[in-house]
Order: sequence, then structure tokens, then C-alpha cells
Amino acid sequence: MSASILVVDDEPDVAELFRQRFRREVRQGLYVLHFAYSAGEALQMLADGIRPQLIVTLSDINMPGMDGLALLHEIKERWPQLPVMMVTAYGDEERRRRAHEYGAAEFMTKPVDFEFLKQELRQLPQSPV
Repeated sequence: MSASILVVDDEPDVAELFRQRFRREVRQGLYVLHFAYSAGEALQMLADGIRPQLIVTLSDINMPGMDGLALLHEIKERWPQLPVMMVTAYGDEERRRRAHEYGAAEFMTKPVDFEFLKQELRQLPQSPV
């Protein structure tokens, strides 16, 4: 059974990086990756519904327009049970505090440690592995 991961980042090369790092899991049918390049696009995708079942949203913090912390807040208002992991190039404590305060499941700095991320994904309640 597959599960979906929504990655939100305004940098297009991030999608390619995730495709490369999750190639095996996607080929095995464990995960389906979805990409949004803005917070607005992510909210629209969530409102429309993502299939198969969405287990987590991974969002960059620094994006033009609505930033990742505002997106996190909006997701938690509309879909409180959906885990959201924040990813940022800046690991300052204020951002970390605010992310956890808004309900982030995890806070990671770039470059993403994909082994750690995969381990965290396996611990999610609806994860296929």
C-alpha cells in the first residue's frame, strides 16, 4: 500500500533531489511524491485531496508570499491531524521554537539528512513501512 508525501518548496531542484533520494521507495510502491512550489499551491492540493493517503507534508520555511510557518499554521487549522515537518536552510532557535509552537512534527535543516527523514517517516502512524 502506497502513502503520499507532499513536498512544498519554491526551488524546483528540490523536487529532483527528493525524486533521486526516494527512487527506491517510489519504485517499490511505498511512497508517492507530490510537489507544490508555493504555500498557496500546497493548500489547493490539500483542499482538492491527495491520493493515495497523505501521511506528511514537508515544507520549506523561506518562500515568497506565504512562508512555511504561515503554511504550517494554516494546515494545522484546517487539517490538525496531518503531520508537518519543516525544512530550512537556517537552523535558528526562534524558527525552531515557532515551528514547534505551531505544531510541527519535526524541524530539519538543509541539507536534508535523508536517512533521518526516512526513519522519521517510518514512525508515522499511517506509514506503509
